[in-house]
Amino acid sequence: MSGTLVIQPLPGIGDMVWHLPHIHAIAQASPDGTVTVLTKARSRAEQLFAADPQVRDVLFLERERGGRHAGPIGLLRLAWQLRAQRFDSVWILHDSARYAVAAWLAGIPRRIGYATGAARVLLNKPLSLTPEQHVWHPIDKADLLMRAHGLNMPAARLVVAADATVRIRSRFAATAKPWVALGIGTSEPYKQWGAPRFAELACALAQRYGMSAFLIGGDGERVLGDEIIAQAARQGVTVRNALGLSVADTMALLADCRVYVGNDTGFLNVAAAVGVPAFGLFGASPPLIHTDMIRCLLPEDGSVPSYGTPYMDRISVPGVLAALADALRG
Repeated sequence: MSGTLVIQPLPGIGDMVWHLPHIHAIAQASPDGTVTVLTKARSRAEQLFAADPQVRDVLFLERERGGRHAGPIGLLRLAWQLRAQRFDSVWILHDSARYAVAAWLAGIPRRIGYATGAARVLLNKPLSLTPEQHVWHPIDKADLLMRAHGLNMPAARLVVAADATVRIRSRFAATAKPWVALGIGTSEPYKQWGAPRFAELACALAQRYGMSAFLIGGDGERVLGDEIIAQAARQGVTVRNALGLSVADTMALLADCRVYVGNDTGFLNVAAAVGVPAFGLFGASPPLIHTDMIRCLLPEDGSVPSYGTPYMDRISVPGVLAALADALRG
């Protein structure tokens, strides 16, 4: 037998960061103090956990159309793959019975998860949920599972790789501190705060606090990034382009920043998990209520944001600056 498996199939970077306390709690309770994580590639878990001593390995689910784990045959392939790993325990942080079937077929002796559907008979450590609990947020359900097994959850923390820190400090050695990260990426256009506001914020932070701003996001934000850089340059402020860095290098950059401000996206969660004061702009999605590590900035007119609400422009640059004031003192 070779250790403990955690199945967390939600695909986003933020989803994985939200589950850090559960993954680390399970690792602490494992005989060798480590776990293997099975998840989807979009989570970037191999980079998030690259320096984490409690995560021994990361395996990827390939359930997209045509993927090797798709469909009934894919389920059998997954079970065969897990059987070869010879895990002695599995924690399934999802209520799909598919993963319970895979774990049972793989012959994993100790199978822990939620008693939903077929999983009720395939798990030997099932947690029964009330009808109300069935529709809880995945994090609330995972919290309940940890409590049911007497596990104490640590704070959500990511471990930054030392070599990534060296790369970032070398690359940006000439950039004056303090640094601020501006998270301009977003998976949905309606969550975008926009180039003019990010540029105005970068200029205000440079002029008031002497801060150097970095743009954080993916390659898909390069056009937006160029607009922000150009608009700030017209005010005599240089904004640094850190778009498209690897997740590991982005983690290292964020860890060296004084503060993070950005759209509701995965890197907002990453910033908080590396210990940086993180401020999220929530005008088009519900504010996060599952963590106290993120300060949610809401529309200043009292509008209540939900998915797709057009309230991003109701979060002003002066309002953001006022919210940042305490974090930037000293």
